[in-house]
Amino acid sequence: MEITFLGTGCMKPSRERNTSAVFLARGAEGILFDCGEGTQRQFLHKDLRLTRVTQVLLSHWHGDHVLGLAGLIATLGASEYPGTLRIFGPKETAQRLALWSRAVPFDHAIQLDVREFGEGGVFQRGPDFTLEALPLKHRVPCLGYAFQEADRRRMNVEALTALGVPQGPLWGALQHGQAVEWAGRRITPEEATVPVRGRRVAYLTDTLLTENCYRLAADADLLICEAPHASDLRDKADEYMHLTARDAGRIAARSGAKRLLLQHFSVRYTDTRELVDDARREFANTTAAEDFMTVEV
Repeated sequence: MEITFLGTGCMKPSRERNTSAVFLARGAEGILFDCGEGTQRQFLHKDLRLTRVTQVLLSHWHGDHVLGLAGLIATLGASEYPGTLRIFGPKETAQRLALWSRAVPFDHAIQLDVREFGEGGVFQRGPDFTLEALPLKHRVPCLGYAFQEADRRRMNVEALTALGVPQGPLWGALQHGQAVEWAGRRITPEEATVPVRGRRVAYLTDTLLTENCYRLAADADLLICEAPHASDLRDKADEYMHLTARDAGRIAARSGAKRLLLQHFSVRYTDTRELVDDARREFANTTAAEDFMTVEV
């Protein structure tokens, strides 16, 4: 699973940072968290195919999170996008997309599957992952998201060799949780495999500190969290209903996250070390994301 940061800035783009967009690639799925202005050019600069996007998860409808979406849809249409683009977001997402299509008609339409949430919860169950959305606390309806892999079982080669079980269909059955018969003995998955916890990635942006932040970030292998301001600008963060960097560190520490990557920085911070230091007062394993950074989870 690879996470690519295509936009780590806040309200407006700068020379160093574009507006919000984070791309999660895993197998056939390409999940785009937010789609700020200029996102499709960021794909080009990173040499990522735009057609890899299978779904877009919008946190809210402020411009720095959605203004690239119309261009993305238009380009996918011109690229003869073969599938259905799934778009998820807070209430009024379908209505706002419909207004866009009336104002700026797309020459090459693609199939869209648009869904919106109020209370949130698990909204998609794939063959080996789930997606969850929960409401956050911002000036407009806003959602945070979590991607959760299913737990799986890894073959215990040493145990299987000792038992004399040959590689092949029997190994596959055990890995899928089925007991098998071999050499007159019943062998269970617990004997032959090792449980592996599924990876979790959480995405939080544009919110005050709320219990849903902790719920989404619980046991995350990677927490991607906004940090527009350091905690010495608490009043400004509260005024605009954002987290501080120290809030992000507190969420990571309390929720049991393994790694924290800060993003969504105010243009006042040309150097993010102050923000990283602020978050590290609560959570040591903190770094700042940069545009075009790719991390593996």
